[in-house]
Amino acid sequence: MELVPADPTVLHPFPDQPRVVLLKPLVKSPLIEVGEFSYYDDPDDATGFETRNVLYHYGPEKLRIGKFCAFGTGVRFIMNGANHRMDGPSTFPFPIMGGSWSEHFDLISGLPGRGDTVVGHDVWFGYGVTVMPGVRIGHGAVIASGSVVVDDVPDYGVVGGNPAKLIRTRYSEDEVARLLAVAWWDWPAEHLTEHVRAVMSGTIDELEQAAPRS
Repeated sequence: MELVPADPTVLHPFPDQPRVVLLKPLVKSPLIEVGEFSYYDDPDDATGFETRNVLYHYGPEKLRIGKFCAFGTGVRFIMNGANHRMDGPSTFPFPIMGGSWSEHFDLISGLPGRGDTVVGHDVWFGYGVTVMPGVRIGHGAVIASGSVVVDDVPDYGVVGGNPAKLIRTRYSEDEVARLLAVAWWDWPAEHLTEHVRAVMSGTIDELEQAAPRS
């Protein structure tokens, strides 16, 4: 039987489940980059991800999402456009209200930011997670439902809470290094299709044995 890879260009990988969308063929904003097969699940409006789930995104900071990430319903990315001044008596953004106040737009246009928000490959986000601006989430991480992620998350870390704290790591430091070296998310689609079971339920030894030979 011929092994046929899944199609990363379809919007709905489950035709009878419109609540699930692949983000790469969905996203149009030049400020959002998404890798293949990363998906979002939402029974209300999964196709509204760019406007309902990525908030205050006025640039220039980007949201960069890797391959094979799973986003539960209600995941929100707060981008740097939500920032307010805190170095004066008031945090209110007067210039955006118009009138002569708009002459002072420099007071809010040059606010410091933390740079791009970056999500690695193979990251699982539970229901209702909020990610704050400039956070970097490592490969293979798991973000518990309801978490508010304010700091960077290590590769294969499991975090939870508000603010999210490291609960544990899924593998030892040496094992994480081996997983990053094998980088299964970069395997050719045909090879990955042949070894899906090793990727999903195998040991690190089995994964290394399955890796394509150069």
